[in-house]
Amino acid sequence: MTLRSLLFIPGDSDKKLAKVAGCGADAVILDLEDAVALSAKPAARTKVADFLHAFDRDAPGAPELWVRVNPLGSGMMETDLAAVVPFAPAGIMQPKADGPDCVAKLSDLLDHMELAHGRKPGSIGIIPLVSETAISPFRLGDYAAAGLTRMRAMTWGAEDLAAALGATGNRGPDGEWLFTYRLVRSMVLMAAHAAGVPAIETLQADFRDEAGLAASSRQARAEGFSGRLAIHPAQVGPINDSFTPSAEELAFAQKVVDAFAAEPGAGVVGLEGKMLDVPHLRAARRTLGLPEA
Repeated sequence: MTLRSLLFIPGDSDKKLAKVAGCGADAVILDLEDAVALSAKPAARTKVADFLHAFDRDAPGAPELWVRVNPLGSGMMETDLAAVVPFAPAGIMQPKADGPDCVAKLSDLLDHMELAHGRKPGSIGIIPLVSETAISPFRLGDYAAAGLTRMRAMTWGAEDLAAALGATGNRGPDGEWLFTYRLVRSMVLMAAHAAGVPAIETLQADFRDEAGLAASSRQARAEGFSGRLAIHPAQVGPINDSFTPSAEELAFAQKVVDAFAAEPGAGVVGLEGKMLDVPHLRAARRTLGLPEA
């Protein structure tokens, strides 16, 4: 399933955990990292483990359940994994991934833990946050040849990157990303596609700006992002709408596929006064959710 919306839920909040089933998100990220104070992390691990165990994942509309653990080097990642892996989350969101080696280390830990708990090897995916440290952008191109079979997508985080750089802000007076963050965002987009996984747009902190969220999400989809992080349930609907092809888009994509099917072996076809080539066919197949031909 393509993940359009990925909603963060603090792992220590009973009130917010109780609303997961009806949130409408494609995935929920049960957070053990930034959303949980250090003193509350032991209790949060227990809550998240109990939630994973009890949640009805087969219910209609149930989201995938992911867990954001604490980063490598924090001394807490292994403890987080030990608490949640027995209950088979769909995947782990890995914060502050400096490069493919960090993701490979997490994958190795999951290999051992899946075996120990009788889980299917490779069943737990990984989505790394690949831009939260100053070194990480320089290693983005290395993901393409890293062979990280657990990696299901790639996303980025502007707030942690700003903190890592000692910046006082990451947006200009017009509300747009400053140059450094536009650069990193574009690099993450290209790195994800080079590695053959979806690119997930970062969150919008102002959850009240629905119009701005919808507009920037549509722009992200036009650029090649497949979904977006969310920090409030009110953001889920606009994100889902923005990353879902319209009826008109689906109809045109089907016409493109049909036009090429009518001329087997053709590299270029004419449709509605336009000349379309193979990249248009690939884009149409992606819009329709079809595999690459």
